[in-house]
Amino acid sequence: MTARLPELPPIAAFAFEGGPARELSWDQIASFKGSSGFLWVHLHRTESSHVDWLQQQAGLDELSCEILLEEETRPRFVVGSDHVIVIMRGVNLDPEEDPDDMVSLRLWIGRDRIISLRKRRLMAIQDVRKVLHSGAVLRSPVELFVNITECLLDRQIPVVDSLEDIIDTIEEELLDGLSLDRRRHIGACRRQAIGLRRYLAPQRDVLARLASDRVPWFDDICRAQMREVAERQARLVEELDAVRDRAALASEELAGRMSERLNRNMYVLSLVAAVFLPLSFVTGLLGINVGGIPGATEQQAFWIVCGGLTVIAAVVLWLFRRLRMM
Repeated sequence: MTARLPELPPIAAFAFEGGPARELSWDQIASFKGSSGFLWVHLHRTESSHVDWLQQQAGLDELSCEILLEEETRPRFVVGSDHVIVIMRGVNLDPEEDPDDMVSLRLWIGRDRIISLRKRRLMAIQDVRKVLHSGAVLRSPVELFVNITECLLDRQIPVVDSLEDIIDTIEEELLDGLSLDRRRHIGACRRQAIGLRRYLAPQRDVLARLASDRVPWFDDICRAQMREVAERQARLVEELDAVRDRAALASEELAGRMSERLNRNMYVLSLVAAVFLPLSFVTGLLGINVGGIPGATEQQAFWIVCGGLTVIAAVVLWLFRRLRMM
């Protein structure tokens, strides 16, 4: 009995047979012969018909299916007897989402095919499809995997660059003594850098190991391409580390300046209180409601008291200057 093919078409399916990639339907995927080239099938991880095809018709072992369909994953890779499973992450570039809410991409890479799965849309996969529609010729599944990884990196670079631009702007403002209300922006930038690094750092390690491990069907050319991709990923992680550290320094500098401003304001208030303390004592003493207060019947007593208070204030200010407290 012929297995029933999914009603919903794959997100992408291409055959590579020595020339430009050719898009396939489910029927063509089922009849594709690996000896004539290799195949790429890109599926939706939560679409039940795609999951059924993966488990029943793709020819993958049970352990591979479990790894590809795990709900929570981190970047890693698993080497099998005739395949490699790679779990990666790409930045989320949907308008309503944060880039550090990264999208998981799971890939099963064999000698004659790649099967990939995702749950949410990845702009990098659309970039790969545009490259294939433009007539690019790829020789092997590993070369396709390198292209997918490069597109993931190309989408990460603008996000990291934007974080660096934000930190550059904040640092310039701090150097110019401007805008002390940047704590929210610094915190958001630092959180985003930490969120991106959470997945990109292990992804860097995965790519480095893939470039160095002796996977049988990885030829020298593809291994050299993998090393270059791993180096690019490592540089991005280093830039994220720099952004995180610069954001921490900017936050400390901002906190220091705010503390300095607060201390200066408190110092001014303390000086004002110190000047008015003796004046308040004299006026409070003269304001008690008992008999015998000097000058109570004198017409000029008020102006004499005001003059005395002015002299006291002047003496206090002179003492502050003499003691270098002002």
